[in-house]
Parts: sequence; C-alpha cells; structure tokens
Amino acid sequence: MPTLYRFITEDDTSQFCHRVSEALSKGWRLQGDPSMAFDAARGVMRCGQAVTKEVEAEYHPDMKLGQQ
Repeated sequence: MPTLYRFITEDDTSQFCHRVSEALSKGWRLQGDPSMAFDAARGVMRCGQAVTKEVEAEYHPDMKLGQQ
C-alpha cells in the first residue's frame, strides 16, 4: 500500500487552516510540524504543512493528490 505525500501551502489566513482540516477529514495525517516563512516579494506570511495518506491505488504522477 503506497503512502502519498502532500505539502499544503497558503497565505497565513484561515484558508490555510481550512485546507489542512479538509485534508484531515479525508484521512490524511499530519507529518511533522507546520512551517511559516515571510514572502518578501508579496509582503505576507506563508504557512505550510506536510500530510501523508496510505492508499490502495497504485501511485502515478498524474494523480490529483488533493482528491485522494
């Protein structure tokens, strides 16, 4: 059973929390700590969170990970 990996990124807004919460509701699991960095070009903080999920399907690079 392959393990899929995603890194969810978003500006530091509630949308980031919603995207991570949606992934968790679909069976993804948090992998490590969240990260934050300042995007100087845009003048905003950015957040990131790695998530993983074991799936029955065979991995293929064309998979839409967010839909798994």
